[in-house]
Amino acid sequence: MSSYYEASARERIVGLLDGGSFREILPPGERILSPHLLQLDTPAAFDDGIVVGEGALGGRKVLIAAQEGGFMGGAVGEVHGAKLVGLLERALDQRPAGVLLLVESGGVRLHEANAGLIGVSEIMRAVLKLRGAGIPVIVLDGGQFGCFGGMGIVSRLCDAVIISEEGRLGLSGPEVIETTCGVEEFDSRDRALVWRTVGGKHRYLLGEAAHLVADDIAAFRAQAIAALDLRPDLSLEALEREHAVLGQRLDRFGTCRDGIDIWRNLGIDQPERLPLLEAEAFIAITAGKRA
Repeated sequence: MSSYYEASARERIVGLLDGGSFREILPPGERILSPHLLQLDTPAAFDDGIVVGEGALGGRKVLIAAQEGGFMGGAVGEVHGAKLVGLLERALDQRPAGVLLLVESGGVRLHEANAGLIGVSEIMRAVLKLRGAGIPVIVLDGGQFGCFGGMGIVSRLCDAVIISEEGRLGLSGPEVIETTCGVEEFDSRDRALVWRTVGGKHRYLLGEAAHLVADDIAAFRAQAIAALDLRPDLSLEALEREHAVLGQRLDRFGTCRDGIDIWRNLGIDQPERLPLLEAEAFIAITAGKRA
């Protein structure tokens, strides 16, 4: 087993794709740096915290992007966003079997907020164009920094989210919630609470992640190969059904104070044990009880 959580962005790509097939676009040697960080005398990275390129997955051509949480938490700046948008637009021309987004981001980079916000909006638009063209966009979420802010929204715009227990997904990160609402409302230092709120198991049970896998690059790879054949219903009727389901979820869980309350409401026996289960056992016990 090779841990997805502990791997770098490039290690994840190499482990996911068919051996020797990856070709990086705009590698660090090109030295495409953020102009804003240089002006602020802030350390920059030669790849601006994102790796983009193309390769093969299960013998089928894919385009792939991986955010590097080790550089500024994977935050999106102007160059970072432009590299990702460029890859997505390239997919429209090349029509690969799919696009993989290995997300790990706290959202927009505050040092270049306006440029980052524009970048995220362009990413959203490009993702929707790809989906409209019938090219699946698959998100893999299992990194150390989770996926929040604008990239959290981007992830839910995609065809499917594959997540591990270690993955986290949300609009606002735990620290932001604490700062906004107060530590009495949400203590970001309470790691168990954080995972019960935005962690992979909870997101899977709510239906926001399509698949839960173990923290193993091979497990992510196997699920990503299967996801290339996804063809979700994008009709207006399907969107209206999804909106209705979201409304029902709010009615059903709106008064719950904790993830455990939601799990119990789903009819799961002894929900307190869920955080202790390995992925396979967790999926078996919760089968047929997702929201």
